[in-house]
Amino acid sequence: MNKHMSSSFVVASDQSLIAASTSLFAPTAPMPFNAASPPIFQTSLFTFDSYAAIEAVFAGQSDDFIYSRGNNPTVAEFERLIAMLEGAEAARGFSSGTGAITAALLAFVEAGDRIVAVRNVYNDVFCLFTKLLGKFGVTVDYVDAGDPLKVAAVLPGAKLLYLENPTSMVFEIQDIAALAALARQHGVLTMIDNSWATPLFQKPILHGVDLVIHAASKYLGGHSDTVAGVVAGSKAHIARINRMTYPYLGAKLSPFEAWLLLRGMRTLPLRMAQHMKSGLVLAERLKNHRAVARVRHPAFSDHPGKASLTGFAGLFAFDVSDAIDVPAFVDALTHIRLGVSWGGPETLIVPAQAALRLPEESNSFVRFGVTDRTIRFAVGLEDPDLLWSDLDQALERSRR
Repeated sequence: MNKHMSSSFVVASDQSLIAASTSLFAPTAPMPFNAASPPIFQTSLFTFDSYAAIEAVFAGQSDDFIYSRGNNPTVAEFERLIAMLEGAEAARGFSSGTGAITAALLAFVEAGDRIVAVRNVYNDVFCLFTKLLGKFGVTVDYVDAGDPLKVAAVLPGAKLLYLENPTSMVFEIQDIAALAALARQHGVLTMIDNSWATPLFQKPILHGVDLVIHAASKYLGGHSDTVAGVVAGSKAHIARINRMTYPYLGAKLSPFEAWLLLRGMRTLPLRMAQHMKSGLVLAERLKNHRAVARVRHPAFSDHPGKASLTGFAGLFAFDVSDAIDVPAFVDALTHIRLGVSWGGPETLIVPAQAALRLPEESNSFVRFGVTDRTIRFAVGLEDPDLLWSDLDQALERSRR
């Protein structure tokens, strides 16, 4: 057991994974032809037996399916599963995480509104705030959400509080229960990206958060073959998204992508257990390596907000010392691959040095503690000893 993990933490993680495994494998209704796996309804539309049947659907008196840009049985099964895992009343799937975020934001934020967001927010969300919402006079205050007093100082008058726990690239922790309570006091809607923890390791709705977003391309899909997103929340909030934005943005989740997600999620508890185990092993070894100046892993945080996490994903970052030539380190790796995204079986790295070459106005990382020494590390499902051997030899070969 890792010295940073208490025995109660491990028991809580095991229990949540066991419960999730049972839920993921338990069918909610008999499958057609007694199929073991949910079928793909790969159809663009659904027909009706009579005028009365189609009239009832358009009159809102029937919930029969009409058109797959609106609803589809395979997509609906994925949405049901996410809502169940998150403890939400409803969910809506999208063709990407960014599509889900955009639809949720545009459903609740109006021209001239103000958003409060965690610093080091995912870079494409930063660009969405700046390049799209900025056109409509929406302003954003970026804050160290690890300090509730700093959030409280800027929250009055805001329309929405946007969270990530932990945050992108630097993996800062917040007390999401305390922040959600603050937001309720001021009538502010809370929204959180829960892609890192997944519903297995963090359930924000149970801590008072209004809307939970996932880039389902990551751990939920888990095989690096799917791009998708999802929003979960109350029936009222999802109904507003369905009414205001979902039909008109065109970012619908396809039946085949939904089926890939359902397939991937059947192994989610097993995969997350391995991601956590390997990630903690490698984070500890990196922490003790002479060429590593800092490891940015939530397991090493003493922030009280860590209590909302019942486990850790395999994604974190580390800063190499000045003695390491970052490009040489990347090129010296023989098994670990260079690539964006994360959550699949392969181990990936992304050096911030490359990202920092983007113009400052399109890159939020520049302002909040990420340096050209920072490397994001997504631990996959390979043998951690193999991964460590690759890291160690690359660090030694890239010393200046």
